Amino acid sequence: MDHYDSQQTNDYMQPEEDWDRDLLLDPAWEKQQRKTFTAWCNSHLRKAGTQIENIEEDFRDGLKLMLLLEVISGERLAKPERGKMRVHKISNVNKALDFIASKGVKLVSIGAEEIVDGNVKMTLGMIWTIILRFAIQDISVEETSAKEGLLLWCQRKTAPYKNVNIQNFHISWKDGLGFCALIHRHRPELIDYGKLRKDDPLTNLNTAFDVAEKYLDIPKMLDAEDIVGTARPDEKAIMTYVSSFYHAFSGAQKAETAANRICKVLAVNQENEQLMEDYEKLASDLLEWIRRTIPWLENRVPENTMHAMQQKLEDFRDYRRLHKPPKVQEKCQLEINFNTLQTKLRLSNRPAFMPSEGRMVSDINNAWGCLEQVEKGYEEWLLNEIRRLERLDHLAEKFRQKASIHEAWTDGKEAMLRQKDYETATLSEIKALLKKHEAFESDLAAHQDRVEQIAAIAQELNELDYYDSPSVNARCQKICDQWDNLGALTQKRREALERTEKLLETIDQLYLEYAKRAAPFNNWMEGAMEDLQDTFIVHTIEEIQGLTTAHEQFKATLPDADKERLAILGIHNEVSKIVQTYHVNMAGTNPYTTITPQEINGKWDHVRQLVPRRDQALTEEHARQQHNERLRKQFGAQANVIGPWIQTKMEEIGRISIEMHGTLEDQLSHLRQYEKSIVNYKPKIDQLEGDHQLIQEALIFDNKHTNYTMEHIRVGWEQLLTTIARTINEVENQILTRDAKGISQEQMNEFRASFNHFDRDHSGTLGPEEFKACLISLGYDIGNDPQVLASCMEHAQGWRLGKRLAFSFSVWISCPPPMGHGARPLLLFLSALSLVHPLPSAVFRGNLLGAHCLPSSSLFIPWVDFCISLLCLPPVFGHCHPCVFASSPPMFLSPS
Repeated sequence: MDHYDSQQTNDYMQPEEDWDRDLLLDPAWEKQQRKTFTAWCNSHLRKAGTQIENIEEDFRDGLKLMLLLEVISGERLAKPERGKMRVHKISNVNKALDFIASKGVKLVSIGAEEIVDGNVKMTLGMIWTIILRFAIQDISVEETSAKEGLLLWCQRKTAPYKNVNIQNFHISWKDGLGFCALIHRHRPELIDYGKLRKDDPLTNLNTAFDVAEKYLDIPKMLDAEDIVGTARPDEKAIMTYVSSFYHAFSGAQKAETAANRICKVLAVNQENEQLMEDYEKLASDLLEWIRRTIPWLENRVPENTMHAMQQKLEDFRDYRRLHKPPKVQEKCQLEINFNTLQTKLRLSNRPAFMPSEGRMVSDINNAWGCLEQVEKGYEEWLLNEIRRLERLDHLAEKFRQKASIHEAWTDGKEAMLRQKDYETATLSEIKALLKKHEAFESDLAAHQDRVEQIAAIAQELNELDYYDSPSVNARCQKICDQWDNLGALTQKRREALERTEKLLETIDQLYLEYAKRAAPFNNWMEGAMEDLQDTFIVHTIEEIQGLTTAHEQFKATLPDADKERLAILGIHNEVSKIVQTYHVNMAGTNPYTTITPQEINGKWDHVRQLVPRRDQALTEEHARQQHNERLRKQFGAQANVIGPWIQTKMEEIGRISIEMHGTLEDQLSHLRQYEKSIVNYKPKIDQLEGDHQLIQEALIFDNKHTNYTMEHIRVGWEQLLTTIARTINEVENQILTRDAKGISQEQMNEFRASFNHFDRDHSGTLGPEEFKACLISLGYDIGNDPQVLASCMEHAQGWRLGKRLAFSFSVWISCPPPMGHGARPLLLFLSALSLVHPLPSAVFRGNLLGAHCLPSSSLFIPWVDFCISLLCLPPVFGHCHPCVFASSPPMFLSPS
């Protein structure tokens, strides 16, 4: 070894690779060495009553290291230092290292400071040196020592076992069969080697380790998982563990050899001495049994009961059947053993055996003869005594039977008569108890004859001098005394039941009156509590005032209610007074009601507490309703001004759009002034919105001060803005149409007058009936078909100015002017209509043809210009063309 070695181990350590502390950097090897070296140290330290947990920490102070060396060497080391300072620890470790060096071991690069500092490599190296010196160096097998000797020992011991080939101290042990073979070779009863498998190393290793620890006192120094999980197990850990097997088995073998030699020397003497002891013991036991049995058979004291005598007879039969036959066998075996022992002693030239005094075979035979003589007389006496007792048992059994029946009947009767169940019973239960007591009195009288019969039988047994007469007399006297006591208790219970019945009848009447008055009063309080706690939702001052008035009326009834409460409680107090005066123990509550005085007082107190709360809630709600009323009035005052104003403006705008005062430019100017005045009215709308927000936050849902809601105001305001904007747009479009087509102001007035003709309600739009009248004027009677009317209205909805122009045009067609008059304005109107809004061409073209296609000499000139204007209309539907109507009859064409 390059770091530390011993002079004595240089030779046997050369074939193996030198120990290198750098190998300890391998975590697997370091873990194995830690566990193995720790277990090895503890196997020795436990002899001194201690152990280590952490090998590099527990040896730092040197105390346990010195103790370990003392245990394994059997020598005393220098006295250790007991201080806790570093210098004391170094001193102790140095003493241990010096002792190791004194045994011829040379330590290289291992100093006390490394051990004190907990250097793992140095500590493990030091322990390995100790193991080599004290556990492996002294091994010697066939002129080989140390490691080679240990390896050769393992090979010799495991040679007969299959799948075991020990060539080293690492991979040869991985499958665990080597350990199991060593154990089985020396202790085959511990391991069933035939069941082990080479492909199950974990089971093999754990089996060997567990058996060694449990039966061989070899601590578990390795983990099976570490050995199997390592490619090359740590050699030093394996050697340390295997050396423990060597020392365990070599010591056991020496002890076994010595024991065998002693056994061979003492075998003959022990066998003979055992036979002597067996004879002495067997003779002693047999004589002792005879000595105990004869007095039992000589006992002629008669038993007083047939059962006892029959038991004696049964015991005697058991003796004949069970106890005596084994003793006969023992007597025979005793004679056989005596003859065998004498023969062996004579053959071995030993003196003849002389039993102890009184234990000769002849002594045993004499004792056995006495036993059989006593046995015969005992059997005759038993039979005669049994026949005598049969005569008395019949009469005694009759007494016991009658007494038992009577005692069974009286059992619990005194307790029943003494119980005071009537103190907690109700009136109905008391009446039932009285009926039950009357029935018991009748039953008691019927049992009088049985008591007299029992007394007569007891008297007869006394006259015949029965052995158990005292007990019979005592039982008879007890029955008579109990009978007298039952009579007295019966009378006492009847008086108590009748007295309690009267008291309970009085209490029952009071309970009934209490229940009749408590029930309605309780209902009144529950209703009052429900009303006082009931949440109320009011929206007006009048409603809260009505609730306040009702509450005041309720408070006025409280004094009378309190008087009723006191009267009801007075009834209950009267019941309590009766109970206390006569000590009546009431078992339950009032059977007519579950309402207790405590509940009445509790509910009354609750009502009294709820009244001021209700007062406060009504007061707060009254104040809130007053505030809400102010908000209603404030909102109503503004809404009643703004609503009519919006309505007035809407009517004014409608009149402007319908009336024909002034030119279109004058109307446009007037409308713009209206628009400006409307926009300037917006702050009042915003103020009304703020008031409405307050109303919503106060959860006010109605307002009797106005018929206007904020939604109505908003809708009206939006309609007003939309109407003024649309009206201005319509006037502007009229101006554009007029300028583009060259229509004069007079013609525009005529167009508007035509539309106003059908707008009967002056709403600025045509309703269904108005539109239907317009169609009838054109020659199309659609009847009452709603689908046709809806289809027509679909083209008219939303066309405000377009409707007025179209319908005024239709009026002119349905009422043609005189010949040659109005043809030009008609065409101008149609041209203006096509520019203002594209209308369904087929409708109006059909109307034109339907109204004026009849031959007329007065219309031939104007129709030339009409056709030209008709061709200028922009077609709405691509399939429509004016020429279609020249060859087709008039018809209503809906848009496809």
